[in-house]
Amino acid sequence: MNQSTLALGVEAVGCAAFDAGIKGAFGYPGTPSTEGFEHVEAMIHAAGPDRVAQWASNEKVAFDLALGMSYTGHRALVTMKHVGLNVAMDAYANAALTGVQGGLVVLVADDPGMHSSQNEQDSRKLAEFAWLPCLEPSTVQEAYDFTLRAFALSEALQVPVMVRLVTRLAHCRAPFQRQATLPPIGVGQVPGNRVQDWVLIPSNARRRYVDLLAKQPRMREAAAELNRLVPGTARRGVAAAGLGRAYFTQLILEYPELAALPRLDVAAYPLDPATEEAFLAQVDEVLVFEEDYPLLEERLGLRGRARVRGRLDGAVPRTGELSPRVLKDALGLGALEHRTAPALDLPVRAPRFCEGCGHVDAYEAVQEALRAIGSPEARVFGDIGCYTLAAQEPLSAIHGVVEMGASISLAVGAALAGQKPAVAVIGDSTFAHSGLPALLTAVESGADVTVVILDNRVVGMTGQQPSQALDQVERLVLGLGVPASQVQVLTPLPSKHAENVAATEAALRARGTSVLVFRRECIQSLRRGVLKEHDRELRERQACPTCVPEVQP
Repeated sequence: MNQSTLALGVEAVGCAAFDAGIKGAFGYPGTPSTEGFEHVEAMIHAAGPDRVAQWASNEKVAFDLALGMSYTGHRALVTMKHVGLNVAMDAYANAALTGVQGGLVVLVADDPGMHSSQNEQDSRKLAEFAWLPCLEPSTVQEAYDFTLRAFALSEALQVPVMVRLVTRLAHCRAPFQRQATLPPIGVGQVPGNRVQDWVLIPSNARRRYVDLLAKQPRMREAAAELNRLVPGTARRGVAAAGLGRAYFTQLILEYPELAALPRLDVAAYPLDPATEEAFLAQVDEVLVFEEDYPLLEERLGLRGRARVRGRLDGAVPRTGELSPRVLKDALGLGALEHRTAPALDLPVRAPRFCEGCGHVDAYEAVQEALRAIGSPEARVFGDIGCYTLAAQEPLSAIHGVVEMGASISLAVGAALAGQKPAVAVIGDSTFAHSGLPALLTAVESGADVTVVILDNRVVGMTGQQPSQALDQVERLVLGLGVPASQVQVLTPLPSKHAENVAATEAALRARGTSVLVFRRECIQSLRRGVLKEHDRELRERQACPTCVPEVQP
């Protein structure tokens, strides 16, 4: 029986995955995708032991976990943001060749406008690159419905299927109708006659690539079932995808004359050339509204059948996200409103550290130590996390932030070029995500590098999920070959400032790789009691005389 539920768009995807009968959900936190995993995680925990939900150390690991579950014949969901798909890209592209057994859906949430991201990349391009289907909902109801369809399509074509959201839809809250929940019943593991499909040695991979290309017509047919050609009487048309569809549908209610424009509504990829040709035959000019690369615009433009306008010619801003205002301006509907609407001159409120955040104390210790060794202008390489806020005034404490895990590698490269001191700052979760290989290289290089690990014990920027490296950072560091004499665990508190400065100064002067772990729980997770149960169990183990003692550095 259908029931109405109120949720975010990204939560609707998680809800649909649960209702589709997934056995497991996997992911790595990343705004705006995080709530999708958290929603299905809560449903799984409430449902009992038949399903699992597991955060992974990074997106590649999460994808591999989901693919392994698919191998056994069970449905699985994996969640990440757009830049996280870069991390999982090796697994994602190769899974197109192995194929899947149980349905595998990849929730990817893009961030046009870079509200909390390093770039505006468009995951549709990566689906196209991997020759895989992508479904792009425009409403919360579609987010739910398309996810159900994605699982069925995944099993029908035996490939992973992407469901792509953008920030505005991911964080839009609306009611939607749910279907009955399916139990997590599998279809059995990969049969013997398909086992070699999963062994991507060159001979098998070449055969599987041919098979993948042979599936393209079926993928286009499946996409065509969701894409819609709406006839009109005008010779000017609109091609709209994702939120472009949603915004244009809203504008028709305000401007009924827009209904005369022929329209190509795109909700799924790969696109069917016949549909594109049929649309272009109706128009002399096309306005394209899509988030956020000109993927559809380029395809239509290559046909040469009509003048195609959008982001490439400036009819739509080249950067940033779509909005009803952007569509109105492109359609020539916004001039009067611009003249009459009151101007809003709102001050910009930059994000800042929470009051009492331990990261501030750690940065102040590092800066004072740099002054003490005569290098107050030293360039410090930072990483991705809430501690990136130190790039701003008044701290201005880091001077390079590129992508997850880059800080250590950048510092090693700079050190090998002669920079002294070479300092990297990275969070505990980011260290577990992609800093481990870089630290191994730092040790092997012999370069003089100081690595500062800001350990607040959670993934602070995305909602205080427990870190995969929870209370394990120094063990990992020692295991990678950093000498115990050059690993120090410090507490970032004002009362500890003098000893933290002294320890940091010593690390900066040391030869080879030195590591400082500044550990204090995130003040927000402490208030919420996120780690309360974990810490209780830890105290009980430490008090147990027969338990295996904790390994100390």
